[in-house]
Amino acid sequence: MPTSSERTNALTLHWLVCGAMLLLLLGYNMICYVWAADIRINLPESQRVMIRSLLYVIAIALFPLTNLMRHILLRLNQTMPGEKTAEQRYLVTVIVTQSMIEVVSLFGLLMFILGDDINTLYIFTLMGAVGIYLHKPKQSEFQSVVYALTHKND
Repeated sequence: MPTSSERTNALTLHWLVCGAMLLLLLGYNMICYVWAADIRINLPESQRVMIRSLLYVIAIALFPLTNLMRHILLRLNQTMPGEKTAEQRYLVTVIVTQSMIEVVSLFGLLMFILGDDINTLYIFTLMGAVGIYLHKPKQSEFQSVVYALTHKND
């Protein structure tokens, strides 16, 4: 039976993925502050409203879709045959879900480039940060994969 520190070490790479996603959020915001004048296109307000509304709908839909995808991937981690370890299987789940939710943050960067206010960037950035938090690596999920793989032939 692995000790607590071994279980924590098993998820280190998973947490680094979350950290990288948070650094990307910070990077998007820094790009918008440093090169704001250079990267903005300034589309007419009427076009931006339509695009922004569509992106909000997509962002809101991505949250339950990402949750569903995480659930499906966890079940596949537990049941699919193969030689991959529990850490490798769960890492794929974390990378896929974090990448799906990172798209929400990119919407803020896109809208800023199209000419929207910094407030829109902040809203999408905060939505992305919430998504990163909601889909962070969870010890209980990882343990369920480990348990399923160790008791596969029972």
